[in-house]
This record gives sequence, structure tokens and C-alpha cells, in this order.
Amino acid sequence: MTKRKLVLINPKGKSRIGFVIDKESRYPPLSLGIIAALTPDNWEIIIKDENFEEFEYEDADLVGVTSFTSNATRAYEVAKEYRNMNIPVIMGGIHASMLPKEAEKYVDVVVIGEAESVWKEILSDFEDGKLKKRYNGDRLPLENSPPARHDLFHKDYIFDSIQTTRGCPMLCDFCTVHVFNGRAYRTRPVNDVLDELESMKAKSIMFVDDNIVGYNKPARDHAKAIFRGMIDRGIKKDWFCQASINFGDDEELLDLAAESGCQMVLIGVESEKTEALVSMNKKSNLKTGVDNYHKVFSIIQSHGISVLGSFIFGLDTDTPSDLKDRLNYILNSNVDASQVSILTPFPGTKTYEDYKRRNRITATNYPEDWENYDGGQIVIEHDKIPTELLKGFRKEVVETLFNYKRLLKKLRETHKATKSAKAAVWAFSANSHYRNMINEGKDIEGFSVSKLFESFMKK
Repeated sequence: MTKRKLVLINPKGKSRIGFVIDKESRYPPLSLGIIAALTPDNWEIIIKDENFEEFEYEDADLVGVTSFTSNATRAYEVAKEYRNMNIPVIMGGIHASMLPKEAEKYVDVVVIGEAESVWKEILSDFEDGKLKKRYNGDRLPLENSPPARHDLFHKDYIFDSIQTTRGCPMLCDFCTVHVFNGRAYRTRPVNDVLDELESMKAKSIMFVDDNIVGYNKPARDHAKAIFRGMIDRGIKKDWFCQASINFGDDEELLDLAAESGCQMVLIGVESEKTEALVSMNKKSNLKTGVDNYHKVFSIIQSHGISVLGSFIFGLDTDTPSDLKDRLNYILNSNVDASQVSILTPFPGTKTYEDYKRRNRITATNYPEDWENYDGGQIVIEHDKIPTELLKGFRKEVVETLFNYKRLLKKLRETHKATKSAKAAVWAFSANSHYRNMINEGKDIEGFSVSKLFESFMKK
């Protein structure tokens, strides 16, 4: 029997070019790997990945495309090529789920939410010639979630990705996680996670969970069991993750994380001011208290783990002086690497609804303008900060925060704080990638981050 052919596409928006200039800043499209794992054996599956090569038409019976908001424009462009050939295109992911009416203009089928509960139905409907315009996915328990088809990812990925949990009980105004994955914190069986980790060939891993340690004891015990299992099974992976600031609350957890290979953790700091945290409903940081940030980061670093702090400029409460204060705070703080972004109203968030209601969104030539929704561009009219000032400040951040001399200084400071050369290089690499992203792809002059990183990967 001749197999049908499914082509899955990972599009890359133009704004992402600077961020993927180095191989180690690219991560495989995990959602497409999961879709592939859900697809029966009577289908041939190919993943076309623009992280490495620009899309070229590949004949198919059915096409699936995923996208964030910033690459939705590109997803629609690719979809058009197939629709012109009368090949049905299915689109899922966060953007299509938040704006299904828009997506329906450019694709044949929209999957809203998580696809696991509807994918078999979609394939069956396709085979019967009865595809619907929309499918609404349920949020299933993760006990039967299959391991992704890592064998289909591009061979040149340095990092691989894995997910151990979904959902977030927090309601941060700017975040889409609780909207897309729900507020219930769902965990995968520990042995399923460990089995998948053992099957992955890459030596460096990203846990893509929004907060790998959760917000209560059962969630924390789940994370500990994974780290302990990696140690017991001898799974030799270097890894980093995302977590809330409560990652630093548990010494045993930090010991296990470090021993199992954790090199860096991304923590959503967002702001150093209580008023700003209140305005965005950032409850986890409010609980810790802004005065305790330094102490928490020091505890994490004492376990040989570097801290990547994310910060947002242009918050509702911000004034021009607050921009300066936040930049100075970062410069003088003990975070090892910095992810900085401009407040961006992503569809589906309370921030989006607030700014839309007040007619404060300026980039509204959709779908073209979605390319500017990457966290690095200014797409709003701020209440208290002139747009030109925000634009000028963006340049100042690059020149002050990410200049080569300072990055080398941070490299030395991280090495001293963590006593780990590897953790220091991971933080330096993260800094350089974020510099590239907001500096339009211009790498650090005369310095190869990739070579530095790869030299440590081999050790």
C-alpha cells in the first residue's frame, strides 16, 4: 500500500534571523515532533525546518504548519503555496489558537489548543474527504503523551528539547501559557521522561516547561524525581530550563539539578519594582520580594548553575526614569545573562486586550505586522514614554548591556560565582544570542560564540 505523505513545516519569521545566527540558539520544533509521533505508520513524514534552510516546495498529501505570533506571517506565505496546489493545510500553535478567524483566511484547517486529542480525528476526516474548518483540542492528562520523533529533527541541531509538564496556575497579564495550556499543572510520568531523554542523541537539552518545578510540593517532587532518575540512570546531558524564582527555594532540588547536568535557569524577573509587578500580576515574584532577588540568585549560583534573568521594558507603570533604573539594576545585579524585551501585547493575553481597547497598539497592518511581535520591536504607544524615547533606549541597551567588554566581565564574574567554567560559558552564550536578536543579527565583532561553546560541549 502506498503511503500518504505528511509535510510538517517550521517557519521562521524575518525578525528571528538575528537570534538564530548561532547554532546553539536554535531549538527543534518539539510540537511537530509530537504530531509526528501521533501519526500512524501508513504515513511518510517530513519536517521542513526554516531554522536551517529556507522552505522549498515538497510534494505532499497533507501539510501541517505551526507558528508563534512573530512567524505567523511566514506561516501564511508557505501555506499559500500549498493551497495554490489544492493541498490542504492545517495550522496549529499559539497564534492560530488565539486568532482562529484570522488563520482561517490563510489555511484550510485550524487546530485550537493542544492537538493530541484531535489529531487522529483530523487524519480520519482527511482520508474520508470530510475535513472540518476547526478542531478544538482538549487538555488531556500527560500519562499517554508520546515521546517526540527526535529522529526527524534536522541533524545539525546542537540542542534538543523535551517537555515534562504543561500548564501554569499563575495569571501574569503578558503571558499566553495559562491561556493555551490551562491553569492546571499537568505532569508527565517520570519514567516516560527519562526514557525519552535516554533516546535523545544531543548532549545539550532544553526543558521547555514554563516552570519545571511548579508551585507546590507534588510538582517539586516530580522535578526532583526526574533529576534523580537522570543521575541514577547515568543520563549524561547538560541542560537548562525555565522556572519561577521559587527555583532557589529548595537546596535539595538545586543539588539534584546541578548533579544531573543543569547549567543555567531562565527566571522571569521582569522588574525590580513592586509597583510594576503588581501591575502585571506577577505574584510569584511578589511573594519572594524584590529585595530578595540577589539572595535567591546567589543561592542558585552556589550550586554551579548560572541565572538568565528576563526583564521587560515599557511596562504600564514605567516612566522614562524607570527605564534607566531597570537598566542600571541589571548592570549592577548578579544575574549572569539578561533577556530584555519591550512590552509586547501578544494575542490572547490581558495585555493585548487592554492595549487594543485603549487603541494603543500601533503595529496593526496584519498579517504583515505580526513579524514585529517578537519582544524586541515597539508595537505599542506607551502612556508615559514617547515612542522615539523607547526606540533610542533600545539602542542604549545594546550598547550598554551587551557590549563585548561587559560580556567578558560577566563571564569572569559568573565563573567566580558558580565555580563552573561551563555554566559561565552558557551564560556568555545566552548574552551574545540576545545581543544578536536585538542588534539585528550583528554578531560580536571578532568573536565566535559557536566555537567557544562547542569547545566546552566536547569536554
